[in-house]
Amino acid sequence: MRRYDALIIAALVACVAPLAAQGKGPKKYAVTTDRALVVTREVLVKQGYEVVRVENSGRDIVVWYRRGNRGRGKGKGPPVRMVIHRTEDRVVFLSAPSAVLVDIDVRLKL
Repeated sequence: MRRYDALIIAALVACVAPLAAQGKGPKKYAVTTDRALVVTREVLVKQGYEVVRVENSGRDIVVWYRRGNRGRGKGKGPPVRMVIHRTEDRVVFLSAPSAVLVDIDVRLKL
């Protein structure tokens, strides 16, 4: 009887593990990298960031941006990077602030 209980528990654990992992990874978008880059640039500028540089690095596009001075005369912020990773037919945003990622999500789903 203990052997069957152990098998049942092992089967339940194997079934629950994939369910717990759903929704935990980064979102993947079925758009071209050009579209993802244009939307990222528009969202960053709209939120008061300045896009400093865009680099192609293999399968990744690295977007360097910084906070503008916002009219306060305090100077500009340090450069920060965001990575747009290309897979076969999807695009994933890495190292993006959540406020920016929400706007990118809304714009890419239109």
